[in-house]
Amino acid sequence: MAIVLSLLSALAYGISDFLGGIFAKRSTPWQVAVVGQSSSAVCAVAATCVVGWHASSSDLTNGAIAGLGGGAGVAFLYRGLSTARMGVVAPLSAVGAALIPVAFGLITGERPSWLAAAGIVVAFPAIALISKVIDEDPSHRGGVVDGILAGIGFGVLFTFLGRASEDSGLAPLAMSQLTSILTVIAMAVVLRQVWVPDRGALRAAVMGPLGSSAQGAFLYATHHGLLSIVSVISSLYPASTVLLAAVVLRERVHRAQGIGLALAAIAVSLVAVG
Repeated sequence: MAIVLSLLSALAYGISDFLGGIFAKRSTPWQVAVVGQSSSAVCAVAATCVVGWHASSSDLTNGAIAGLGGGAGVAFLYRGLSTARMGVVAPLSAVGAALIPVAFGLITGERPSWLAAAGIVVAFPAIALISKVIDEDPSHRGGVVDGILAGIGFGVLFTFLGRASEDSGLAPLAMSQLTSILTVIAMAVVLRQVWVPDRGALRAAVMGPLGSSAQGAFLYATHHGLLSIVSVISSLYPASTVLLAAVVLRERVHRAQGIGLALAAIAVSLVAVG
């Protein structure tokens, strides 16, 4: 169950990032991030009311810290996607998104089976190869920095969202989404960026169900499996972003990226068997 939920999370994240990149090229990344996170928050709060919750103050605190990371991650991701190729930014963000929670899981005592551990090991070169882009355009270099910063933010998101208890329901998710909105706005104000949504940015509201579904699937996956495994599988989301960019935007998938996609499939298989 954890593997299936993690894959669903990765798919939803990948599609959401693809759409976010398109919208961010037409409006400011901050406007898109505010609309997208607000839409996700509405979905998450509604789902929490339906599911019910018994979250402790610790669960809500973890959700709030996750939201700080998630808001920063989304903001930097969309800023990078608005200036660089999707095949550059999204894969780089996945490195931090996987590395930080894996390190935390291992430090706190998680011990995956040897097959699952092999899958984790294979996943990192997979992400690195998917991230390998032959592109010397100087205008895309900023996307590398944004991708790394986004990865750190997503790593914090995964780590603290994964610490929520099973009894908390979707309350940590709702708290995370609400906090992420404030985080994006605060960052935009500090950086003196336009964040108040215009009519064009409102189209990003369609990303709301995807974002909340991605985080919800990740949250439930951590209840059924190890954080170190779930985070790695969910961090393979750039695969769907890269493939969508190749099909829709005609961005070329280089040989290294193709090998990375194949390794990603092997990594998922090893983790599933383990």
